Amino acid sequence: MTDLPPTGDSLIRHDALVDLMARIFERHGCSETVARILAANCAGCERDGSFSHGVFRIPGYVGSLKSGWVDGRAVPVLEEAGPAFLRVDAANGFAQPALEAARPRLMEMARAGGMALLAIRNSHHFSALWPDVEPFAREGLVALSVVNSFACVVPHGGHSAVYGTNPMAFATPCAGGEPIVFDQAASSMANGDVRIAAREGHDLPPGYGVDRDGTPTTDPRAVLDGGALLPFGGHKGASIAFLIEVLSAALTGGRFSFEVDWSAHPGAETPHTGQLLILIDPARGGNAGFAERVLTLTDRVRAAGQTRMPGDRRHVHRARTDAEGIPLGNAKLAELRALA
Repeated sequence: MTDLPPTGDSLIRHDALVDLMARIFERHGCSETVARILAANCAGCERDGSFSHGVFRIPGYVGSLKSGWVDGRAVPVLEEAGPAFLRVDAANGFAQPALEAARPRLMEMARAGGMALLAIRNSHHFSALWPDVEPFAREGLVALSVVNSFACVVPHGGHSAVYGTNPMAFATPCAGGEPIVFDQAASSMANGDVRIAAREGHDLPPGYGVDRDGTPTTDPRAVLDGGALLPFGGHKGASIAFLIEVLSAALTGGRFSFEVDWSAHPGAETPHTGQLLILIDPARGGNAGFAERVLTLTDRVRAAGQTRMPGDRRHVHRARTDAEGIPLGNAKLAELRALA
């Protein structure tokens, strides 16, 4: 295995992929700090098998930067709104650097008061959400985050898009092993997975999307061309999408998904909205054995027949790619090199 193999399907080390991606981000207008944060995020997604948010996303990041839609050199501004309430104005930059800038003070607040809330506004989030919460669980905290997107999901019984895919992510420590981490959209599937299906010529399952006329369709191209996804679980998923719009936009001061308008910035793809993150110190919950109690629950879930807990697949994939390298096809690697 080499850092950047010249030919054929390649195996690339995680740190080498981070370096390559950082060069891409810097070349297209990011500061060195922002470039490294975004590169670590994207490379981590690719390493862990979250392919719809890894290398696949790089052209979208580049398009948003080149169009002037997002500021790759933005410096987040922190504002303390209370003993446990931290606000961040991302200054039309990416959400991940805003979170990174807030992390030390947010951790202090959570340790001091038992919980802390982070409200990020004026931000662009274009990645998976689990990388935002997993590190906090590794520090012994419970973390919950929600983020809205651009309008691509119809409300229950509706015919036109109002909500974003609106994911929520949750992470908790668990005794004796990796954190339990889930990241799931309020839509029937992630928009990135729809784009991958369209690229590879796969149909969507029935009941996942509608075309521009509001007619049910399994064609991912019709969903992307003026159509929309459906919320998962009918009215229940739609209610969660509504909740996430309120928490991510109305509460933080960000934009609703239907307010995102990048029409004046051809090539832009990053949603310009908001994000909310809540941290809880489980030691304040009156249960000194919190992580062991979580393990008791997961053991019972497995005994009941569930063979895989949330995050298990990513942890297995991470261990394998850390040992063997991250597989990248020659064409994809050549594309990254060209962008760098």
